[in-house]
Amino acid sequence: KRHIYLHATWRTGSSFLGELFNQHPDVFYLYEPMWHLWQALYPGDALSLQGALRDMLRALFRCDFSVLRLYASVICSPPLCPAAPRPRGEIGLVDGASCEETCPPRALRELEAECRKYPVVVIKDVRLLELGALLPLLREPGLNLRVVQLFRDPRAVHNSRLKARQAPVRGGGPGPRGPARHQQQHLLLPPGLLGGGRAPQPQHRAEFFLGGALEVICQAWLRDLLLARRAPGWLRRRYTQLRYEDLVREPRAELRRLLRFAGLSVPPALEGFVLNMTRGAAYSSDRPFLISARDAREAVHAWRERLSRQQVRQVEAACGEAMSILAYPLSAGDA
Repeated sequence: KRHIYLHATWRTGSSFLGELFNQHPDVFYLYEPMWHLWQALYPGDALSLQGALRDMLRALFRCDFSVLRLYASVICSPPLCPAAPRPRGEIGLVDGASCEETCPPRALRELEAECRKYPVVVIKDVRLLELGALLPLLREPGLNLRVVQLFRDPRAVHNSRLKARQAPVRGGGPGPRGPARHQQQHLLLPPGLLGGGRAPQPQHRAEFFLGGALEVICQAWLRDLLLARRAPGWLRRRYTQLRYEDLVREPRAELRRLLRFAGLSVPPALEGFVLNMTRGAAYSSDRPFLISARDAREAVHAWRERLSRQQVRQVEAACGEAMSILAYPLSAGDA
């Protein structure tokens, strides 16, 4: 049995990546299951929760769902939901409202039994902040864990977060309340949030908090990239990186690479699905957390039109080293 963890952060396209695995008939897929533990243990800085999150992840990969209430493609299709409009093997997005209407809640033991039938379990989450937290699981020979780490241009991440207006507070991501040793995380925050000067105007607070979180994320990315660069062979074989931009520009090629890494076949219908999902008519909708077809070119370049030059410079100052390793060119002031 193989286990895949999709290692990502907020607003990087991770829901889309996870949906590609969710559509595969040989995959039991869990979408952000660690939200429950995050909610239960918050407040507390994000790093203090990493050990508990890792232990929870280990249990989930072993199909122990005692703390969860789940919604995934496998639950919205037979045999767990005989009334589902689409059979499990058919590729296509799940309608959440229809699932809730036609598919009653299932006992956790039924979900655990169904999970054990699948050769591959895939979990996507955004609350394990660094690759290093996964090393104990990667070393477990019986777990057979592989990690796909998703990156995205930090300027696009910042633009997407501003658009979503979801400051990473309760239930969200790492905010500007990280540990004291990460002093540089405040680079994008004004003096008013650091104890000096006037507090920011209400309309700017979301951007300030999002910027502070982005600084934390870029620092974590840099540590992950450096860890992967010097990793021993056994770890390199169990780890792969993916840029969101590459996925939406070359969807079929990247899909084949990811499925090969996971030891999965490539259904032709899934190739058509990923192509259609990256050839939508628009970049986003008024519901930014909804998985829908997007225009790939606009999704990649939207930040150039929507961020000010000052915002671009701030992001590049905070994330420049990680951007360099990931081959994201700096804007040179032409934003």
